[in-house]
Amino acid sequence: MEPVTLTTERLLLRTVGPRDADAVYAAAQDPEIQRWTTIPSPYRPEHARGFTDQIVPEGWASGSVFTFGVFLPAGELAGMLGLTMRSLGEGEIGFWAAKEHRGRGLVTEAVLAAARWAFTEVPLDRVEWRAEVGNHASRAVAERAGFTIEGTLRSALNNKGVRRDCWVGSLLPSDLGLPSAAPYLPAPR
Repeated sequence: MEPVTLTTERLLLRTVGPRDADAVYAAAQDPEIQRWTTIPSPYRPEHARGFTDQIVPEGWASGSVFTFGVFLPAGELAGMLGLTMRSLGEGEIGFWAAKEHRGRGLVTEAVLAAARWAFTEVPLDRVEWRAEVGNHASRAVAERAGFTIEGTLRSALNNKGVRRDCWVGSLLPSDLGLPSAAPYLPAPR
């Protein structure tokens, strides 16, 4: 798939490339990003170049991972968001915010834009979110974006060689007032 650009009231979501490697590298020096995500730690300039020059374009080309840089109108990198295809009609979302842009709702806005795009254009019927237990900032973004927290999965994440428990949640097209690509029959309550 060719990369797409999404816009919101305050943001531009676009693919990242070689021109963004320095900004990705600088943002990823934040210990919180290295702690809660699976990026290498320490994060070196060659990691950023490999990500922007190879990993991101290959993900778009194969349709396996759709990565968006979350940019402010002036061009500053505010965060990163990726949608990884897990199975037919299902993707997993991951994101981080640059330290200086946290607490302003920017990532929530980006998550909602990417989810709407995924539900209408990919199309997905479920976007799943996972975060290591204790990552309250990620959970807050997911909840503000409308994800239903479904529980805790034991030993479901591998972060830097250590198995960790994680929270899991989901967002469905109907949560955003959108139709599903496939019929959905919820379990009786």
